[in-house]
Amino acid sequence: MRRIVVPVAVLALTSALAGADSLRQILAKMDVSARSFTAVKADLTKASYTAVIDDTTIESGTMWLLRKANKSKDVRVKMEFRKPDQRSVAFSGKKGEIYYPKINTVNEYDLGKHKALVESFLLLGFGTSGKQLAKDYTMKFAGEEKIGGISAARLELTPKSKKTREKIVKVELWIALDGAYPVQQKFYTPSDDTTTITFSNIEINPPLKDADVALNLPAGVKREYPQK
Repeated sequence: MRRIVVPVAVLALTSALAGADSLRQILAKMDVSARSFTAVKADLTKASYTAVIDDTTIESGTMWLLRKANKSKDVRVKMEFRKPDQRSVAFSGKKGEIYYPKINTVNEYDLGKHKALVESFLLLGFGTSGKQLAKDYTMKFAGEEKIGGISAARLELTPKSKKTREKIVKVELWIALDGAYPVQQKFYTPSDDTTTITFSNIEINPPLKDADVALNLPAGVKREYPQK
């Protein structure tokens, strides 16, 4: 019996140490990448799974994200979804907007105290340093996989904040081995719903301008405030 147990224990310890080394290497790469990160443009596919009805909705579009130079907290994001229904989403400061072109209406939201939470997930992996990730999450290296032909390390993240866990209980993050940026994110909620976002055609630090991350609204657009 001892001849069996000892090698198994050694193998488990070796595997754990290898995983820890891999995690440290990935986080170190993210530290380096975060220092020079300013923007990203990428196509995305969003799969939203609703557990209570066992249904998955697939959307596709493009994302632009800009972090203003010398202002790490000034983050602006725009996402344009083309399929199945057109809509554009933008975040800037404490303001969130959703534009529905079919009814020429934009809904405006005050993010208020939720601003930091929204930004933390929008930025997750893009310009996030390994140190910041380790501060906010308990992490585990879960092996390597290919996402869209790109070799990536899969990390399992558990939010340390109780308030965050009320919204998101776990995150899986696939980080490209050659560039330390995310190629896929998967968020788990307490109700067992999941959201998986897969990125492709990723451009790191393209020359984005303010106009690139703002909604392009036509004349006569109707503005509504659902929170009021």
